[in-house]
Amino acid sequence: MDIFFQLIINGLLLGGAYMILSLGLTLIFGVVRVVNFAHGEFLMIGMYLVYLLAAQLGIHPYVGLVPAALVLFALGAVTQKVVIEPLLNAGEEIQIFATVGVSTILLNLALVIFGADVFRVHTSVGTGSVAVGPFSLVTGQIATFAVAIVLAAGLHLFMHRTYLGRALRAVAQQRYAAMLMGVDVKFVYVIAFGLGSAFVGVAAGLLAPQYPVFPTVGTYFVLTAFVIVVLGGMGSLYGAVAGSLIIGVVDTLAGFYIAPDLKEVVYFGIFLLILILRPSGLFGLGTE
Repeated sequence: MDIFFQLIINGLLLGGAYMILSLGLTLIFGVVRVVNFAHGEFLMIGMYLVYLLAAQLGIHPYVGLVPAALVLFALGAVTQKVVIEPLLNAGEEIQIFATVGVSTILLNLALVIFGADVFRVHTSVGTGSVAVGPFSLVTGQIATFAVAIVLAAGLHLFMHRTYLGRALRAVAQQRYAAMLMGVDVKFVYVIAFGLGSAFVGVAAGLLAPQYPVFPTVGTYFVLTAFVIVVLGGMGSLYGAVAGSLIIGVVDTLAGFYIAPDLKEVVYFGIFLLILILRPSGLFGLGTE
């Protein structure tokens, strides 16, 4: 029984990393209505930046996540302004192809610059473990989960208590009505894409001590994030939080009781069931 509860705890903590990525992805979709297929490559860029700061300047990844978040905010804002904005009135498939193109460019740039080598951030902080009763918890996962909860709560307050946050919600609900009320929709889109990408920079700093850095490192995480966003409801912030915790637990339980190589099959099966039985997800559509 202790093993079962250990797996549940591990799954909830793993859900913290998924939560940060899913919050960024769902914020972009909820406001801009664009599925960012370059989200994983943004994570890869952030992890390389954190690695370089640690290897060249000796900056701890938890400190390096601040410049990584700022760089990713700028990258997201530029992507929205240069790539997505000219295509706002184009078909959804054109916007999807555009983000896939950005993904391909970033991936190949990383291969040209860094090659296919695997790099690791060497640090003692965040890679150890602590004992809590009969359970063993990885300190890096605890930190990631704590930051994820703070970010989720902060984003909720931002969306409900600030003018810009209410503008984001208004644009998410009805772009043209918000425009008639004087909201600068294009500016809101830039902020939404930038904030969603900045979340990826935060995740990069938290994940760099726990996972190796290589050009396709973002693929696994972003595929899981897509499952979570669909499970919770495209554009639903509450759904992103709940979906992250559910998939985190499913990941660990399936990996232990079925097989580590088949855990993706389990939650992609959940993904397909949600699409068939409840396409709007657990919490429906929209940014709360």
